[in-house]
Amino acid sequence: MSCIQTIQDYGLRAIGIGERLLPREDFTLCEQVTLIGSGMIWNVYFGLTALVTGFFFATALAMGKASPSKWLRVPSDWFIFIFRGSPLFIQFFFAYFVFLSMKSQFPIFDALTSAWAGAVIVLFCNTSAYSAEIFYGALQSIPKGDVEAADAYGLSGWKRFKRVIWPTMMRLAWPAYTNEAIFLFHATTLVYISSFPAWQQRGDALYYASYFADKTFNPFIPYPILAGYFVLLTLIVISVFGLVNRRLNRHLPGEQRRKLRLRPNLIR
Repeated sequence: MSCIQTIQDYGLRAIGIGERLLPREDFTLCEQVTLIGSGMIWNVYFGLTALVTGFFFATALAMGKASPSKWLRVPSDWFIFIFRGSPLFIQFFFAYFVFLSMKSQFPIFDALTSAWAGAVIVLFCNTSAYSAEIFYGALQSIPKGDVEAADAYGLSGWKRFKRVIWPTMMRLAWPAYTNEAIFLFHATTLVYISSFPAWQQRGDALYYASYFADKTFNPFIPYPILAGYFVLLTLIVISVFGLVNRRLNRHLPGEQRRKLRLRPNLIR
């Protein structure tokens, strides 16, 4: 089988398009690269969906934590504390069995036991908590002179938040938020090894890399391929977030603009 034919057969297998059965012997390098790359579709889906939805919720949590009202501050504090204080692996494990219990009582919750929905909810809550803490720190670091200037111009309420507070908060938080986005995409590898089952052997990139490592007893081929894909994904995230960072700081002189620096989270 040629490599082109392998790509046609297995390139989209992770989402149910192409060959139904995985190769069982005589694995070629093209098969491993293709199938692991196919699994990356799920990693990108998990990370991108949780990142986009979690961004807005994290902003609301940060504002709630800074609110003088205890009805907003206390729930925000506890949400952030719980999801930052517990390991993500345990969150996946616990959520899956909660969703199973809900499904047994109410069949309408059947989708939550699938990774495409249940895992995204867990990642959404986790990244919202971490991002909210980052945004809250940036919110507390906004120079008082910016707020006073907004008051002097007659800006108040929503207009002040939209034109002064929120842009300044994003500008201060963006470098740290970039690292959170990178970690989130890396954390998607926990989905199928924690609790959520892969339906008909359609898993993420780590699922296929583990499959090849188990079948060939040689982890030194599939896992470096997996690492290469994630390095490429990390470079894409840094590039996109770098463009946003440049946009956020476009009003500053070139020498004062804060450049993004990759600082991987070795322990979290």
